[in-house]
Amino acid sequence: MTELPTSHSYGEPVTWQPERPRFKPLRLLVSWALTGFALWVAAAVLPGVDIESHGGALAVAAAVAVLNSIIPPLLAAVRLPYMLALGFVLVLALNAIMLELAADALENTFRVDNFGWALLASLIVAVVSVLLEVLFGTNDDDTYTLRVVQRIARRQGGANRTDVPGIIFLEIDGLALPVLRRAMRDGNAPNMARWVAEGTHGLTEWETDLSSQTGASQAGILLGSNDDIPAFRWVDKESGTLTACSAPADCARIEADRATGIGLLVDGGSSRGNLLSGEAEEVILTVSRMEAEKRANPGYRAFFANGFNVTRALVLFAWEVVLEWTAALRAIRRDVHPRGHRGGIYPFMRGAMCVIVRDLIVYGVLTDMMRGRPAVYATFSSYDEVAHHSGLERVDTLEALRKLDQQFGRIDRARSYAPRPYELVVLSDHGQTQGATFKQRNGYGLDDLVERSLEHGTVEEVAGGDEQQSMVGLAVGEATGKRQKEKRSKNDVSDREVVVLGSGNLGLVSLMEEPRRLTLEEIDARHPRLIPTLRAHPHVGWLLVRSSERGPVALGSDGVHYLAEGTVEGEDPLAPFSPNAPRHLSRTDGFPHVADIMVGSFYEPDVEEGCAFEELISFHGGLGGPQTRAFILHPVGFPLPQKPIVGAEQVHGVLSGWRRLLQGGERAGALASR
Repeated sequence: MTELPTSHSYGEPVTWQPERPRFKPLRLLVSWALTGFALWVAAAVLPGVDIESHGGALAVAAAVAVLNSIIPPLLAAVRLPYMLALGFVLVLALNAIMLELAADALENTFRVDNFGWALLASLIVAVVSVLLEVLFGTNDDDTYTLRVVQRIARRQGGANRTDVPGIIFLEIDGLALPVLRRAMRDGNAPNMARWVAEGTHGLTEWETDLSSQTGASQAGILLGSNDDIPAFRWVDKESGTLTACSAPADCARIEADRATGIGLLVDGGSSRGNLLSGEAEEVILTVSRMEAEKRANPGYRAFFANGFNVTRALVLFAWEVVLEWTAALRAIRRDVHPRGHRGGIYPFMRGAMCVIVRDLIVYGVLTDMMRGRPAVYATFSSYDEVAHHSGLERVDTLEALRKLDQQFGRIDRARSYAPRPYELVVLSDHGQTQGATFKQRNGYGLDDLVERSLEHGTVEEVAGGDEQQSMVGLAVGEATGKRQKEKRSKNDVSDREVVVLGSGNLGLVSLMEEPRRLTLEEIDARHPRLIPTLRAHPHVGWLLVRSSERGPVALGSDGVHYLAEGTVEGEDPLAPFSPNAPRHLSRTDGFPHVADIMVGSFYEPDVEEGCAFEELISFHGGLGGPQTRAFILHPVGFPLPQKPIVGAEQVHGVLSGWRRLLQGGERAGALASR
């Protein structure tokens, strides 16, 4: 690993010498032969395509390779709005056109009857090529990819060599430290395991805040503040509106309210696949900056500059959907429990997150590296998405993690070719805890329990949803230019009497009769059965309410924890949780938008099990179990605080400190030039 400089002297000779990706003749010949065979298979199965001989297949493969090196890069260089959708459609069409051009050039050797057959042939070639690459082990050769990315980076500017190290932050959404350790041990994260085994990296744990979900964690990590983010969704009682950490407009407000110039990605950084931008200069698939991304976005050029990427992504997307359908049927046949809902649109969301969104982000990171960007933060959400529905460590969940680890290996290998040395940091924003949902256990939801405990009024339940729906929605919106509609029927809750929200195993109960938070005494006076019913429920672990007499109070079935006083009567309801649980609840109680009643699910430490108030069998958002045990996998020379890292804001301090240590002189120059 690169030694950590404390400063950089400008004017000194640059000693960093990036390597040049060189074609390996044998690999080139194998790839050529495999493509030729794939073309021959396509011709054998499609009546509208014909190749005269095996030698003709090799000639067609050579012609297609030449055309692919010329035509798609020209398209990728065109500044088009909504490049994500247009790029997929145009490159897919170009793949077919290239086969037609090859047929024209080799008219006595290769025949394609029309555009439709050419398009179908390009997809079959992609299917066969993917299979052959895995079989022959050529799928880890990024020589051509890196040469294309380098060429695009030079055209975009900013690829000057420097000794000042850059830093790349790769976030694995939802991966807990204990799960990562077992995955490294069992061969499901071989690249990260190798880094630790070789002594270049070490693992450090950090504990999430009470709102253990991506919105709160990324606000803390990327912006340095996650104050007043009590959950994934919350109600502003004064305005009668709902805020969600997935809505582009809400994320933009969250960032605007907390951007103070200390973002992790200020001074030339890039945001890839995040909810918030961290005040980055460039973004792709970043929810808080969706409007900016709808314009011509050069971040996708490297992906679309190779025509094979599009057909490969579509093939792997379809395969991922098939894998999900197969895994869901297998879970039913084996009567696996807990078992989540895996039908509807979810298989297609899984395919999008595990293939298309992932690959777009990887190519964005590779481009950033070849341009010499000083800092990059990229979020990969495929593990989190699959775990929500399959479980923490089921076969298909760990396969999603293994594929992410494979992509991290690509990024690691690319460092040698970048115009500056790069350090790699892998981290998670939170973990997940597993268990059957509240509704699966009881046959009714938290909203039903609240409604039948009220003296009057009806309850409006608002489904929490998971964070990845926002990322897929963002990709679709960015691709098509379709503005996501403000759903006033959902976001405007001013006419509701009671609103119940689920954020993993954290529930929020807002009594809308007053535009302010009600006290414990007021709730008891107006709805005397509500608090006792919730406290007595076996799947509720604690309630956070505010007493007008004794301040914030955590209530359990058999005890009370007075948070301001630090005293407990009876059994401590927070005993099964982290020792920092009182601290987390006290902080959340001070938020302006905390709910009247914050509800935490039970947690059984012996089996590491709790329950979500939404229909996700692996969950996060509250307290209890691996969901609060996030990690940082970092170079061993990086300094760490002497005390445990608690809260996302402290993670921001650690990561920003590392960046300052690496880039002190460079960042000082950037600030002075403002």
